Amino acid sequence: MGIDPYANCNPQIVDNDLCTLETCCLAQSSFLYIPTYGGNLFFAVFFGVLLLPQLGLGIRYRTWGFMVGMIMGLVLEIIGYVARVQLHDSPFASNPFLMYLICLTIAPVFIAAAIYLCLTRIIMLYGRSLSRFAPRTIAIAFMSADFLSLVLQSAGGGIADTADANSTEQIGVDIMIAGLVLQALSLAVFLVVVADFAWCCSKGNLNMDPEKQRIRNRPIFKVFMIGLILSTLFVLIRSIFRAAELWGGFNGALWNNEVDFMVLDGMMIALATICLTGLHPGLAFGGQWHTADWSLKTKKGPEGMQMTDREYTPEAKP
Repeated sequence: MGIDPYANCNPQIVDNDLCTLETCCLAQSSFLYIPTYGGNLFFAVFFGVLLLPQLGLGIRYRTWGFMVGMIMGLVLEIIGYVARVQLHDSPFASNPFLMYLICLTIAPVFIAAAIYLCLTRIIMLYGRSLSRFAPRTIAIAFMSADFLSLVLQSAGGGIADTADANSTEQIGVDIMIAGLVLQALSLAVFLVVVADFAWCCSKGNLNMDPEKQRIRNRPIFKVFMIGLILSTLFVLIRSIFRAAELWGGFNGALWNNEVDFMVLDGMMIALATICLTGLHPGLAFGGQWHTADWSLKTKKGPEGMQMTDREYTPEAKP
C-alpha cells in the first residue's frame, strides 16, 4: 500500500528542507510520491554507459559537433536521474529537486542540436542545391531556436524552484512551458524540412561524386536515416509530454505520476540515444563525415561577391 501524501502534514514547518517523512507529509515535498530508487538508478547508469561509445566514436570519427551535443545531453540526463535518486532518500530536499528539474528539462535540447547537425551533413551528401535552405541557414535557425528554448527552460526552472509565492512559481512554470513548446515546434518544423528535402531528392539530381554515392548506398547509412527520424520523433513526444505535464502544474495528475514520467520522458530519451549511438553518424558515413562538411562562414565567388552556402560550389572557387 502506498503512502498517503496528505497524512501527517505539518504547516508549522515553513522550510521544507527541514522536513522528514516523520514530521511532514509528502504533499509538502516536490511530488505526491517518493521517486523510485531502482528506476531512476537504472536511467542514470544507462545514460552513463552510453557516454563511453559516444565519446569513443566521436573521437574516432571526428564528429565533434555531434559528439559535444550528445555528451552534454547525456551528462545532464545522468545528473538529473542521480538527483531523483537523492530525492528517493530525501524527498523534501530542494537542491536535488532543482538539479532534477533543470537538468532533465534542458538535456534533450543538446540531443536535438546533435540531430540538427546530422541533417546539414546529409544535405551536403545528397546535394546542397536540392535543399530549399542552405545547411548554414538550417544550422543557424534551429540552433537559435534551441538556444532560446534552453534559456527559457533554465530560467523558468530556476524561478519556479526558488519562488516564495505561488504567483511567482506559476510565472516560472509558464516560462518553462514556453521553452518546451518552442522545442516541440522546432522539432516539428525540422521534420517538415526533412520531408521536403526527401521529396526534392526524389525529384532532383543527386550529387554524383563517387565517394558520396558510395556512402549513400551503404545499408547502414539507410538505417541511420530511419534512426534519425525515429530519434527526432522520440524527443518530440517527450517535449510534448513535458509541456503537458507542466501545463497541469506541480499539483497536476501528470506531474505526480512517475510511471508516465518514466515512459514518456526517460524511455523516450533512452530510445533516442540508443538510435543515435547504435546508428552513430560516424559509422553511417563510413568515416567520411568530413566529406559532407560545410561552413558557417559566407563564401566568396570569383569577383569577391558574397555567396550563400547553397550557392557555393567547388567550381565557383576563384
